[in-house]
Amino acid sequence: MSMTDPVSDLLSRIRNASLAKAEKVDVPASRLKANIVRVLRDEGFVASFRLVRDDGKAWIKIQLKYDDKGCPVIKGLRRVSRPGLRRYVRSDEMAKIRSGSGVAILSTSRGVMTGKAAKTARAGGEYLCEVW
Repeated sequence: MSMTDPVSDLLSRIRNASLAKAEKVDVPASRLKANIVRVLRDEGFVASFRLVRDDGKAWIKIQLKYDDKGCPVIKGLRRVSRPGLRRYVRSDEMAKIRSGSGVAILSTSRGVMTGKAAKTARAGGEYLCEVW
């Protein structure tokens, strides 16, 4: 059975695992999902990740990150563009997420990047999600 929205599945798995205070979460791999997780790692929302091939299937093993008190670093995730309603933004339309404490993730012609990096690179694209 095919999945209609793999990015939403990735975000839901990360959200559910962090709420359950799981140490890690496994997600079926794709290039887009790996790039989104790379951005999350670079921005400090995820401790680490690695790509694993198991029985012919590729997986992303994500190590979640928690603060000193054991609370998840990821407070919230929101899917913006979805298969039924795609959202595209120009580089000058990017607003701050949660007064600068959050990150917008975009898929641009130059790859998957944060809203801040897209604004600097003057590249617009599909507004995938927000993380705070």
